[in-house]
Amino acid sequence: MLVRDELKGAIEAILFVRHEPVKVKEIARITGASSEDVLVLLTELTKEYNEKKSGIQIINSSEGYAMCTRPFYHEYVRQANQPLVTKLSQAALETLAIIAYRQPLTRPEMEAVRGVRVDRVLQSLLKRGLIREVGQKAVPGRPMMYGTTHEFLKLFGLASLEELPRSQELTGE
Repeated sequence: MLVRDELKGAIEAILFVRHEPVKVKEIARITGASSEDVLVLLTELTKEYNEKKSGIQIINSSEGYAMCTRPFYHEYVRQANQPLVTKLSQAALETLAIIAYRQPLTRPEMEAVRGVRVDRVLQSLLKRGLIREVGQKAVPGRPMMYGTTHEFLKLFGLASLEELPRSQELTGE
């Protein structure tokens, strides 16, 4: 079994190479450590990254722990990934906001809010991995419902949807 510092380093390495959140139990299985020890070290790592104001942060979501860039550095990350990631259009941002705040919802429901068709925008958001199909609505025709992904949370530096600003925060009221 790994000694404490080696275990901490192993946990950090696992989070670094994974592109999806990792559950405590999975880290424990990989390292051979107890879930309790893994959780203690994850808490320490999270605190260390926060204290040193690193460009990287560790977030804990309902899906597990993940490393992602801090929102403060988003512009630098965007520029570094320019060939890979193109800027989201205004229509894509509006549609993404509607999905984030009202999910799960169907394409016709999005179009009712926006007042325009969202077919191409939906395809773009799906392709980028920012939204996903989350099921079908139990109404005639059974339209597909959409919701945001962990990639959405990572892009905006959120641990969960509860961290989205509320309307009062957006309007300054």
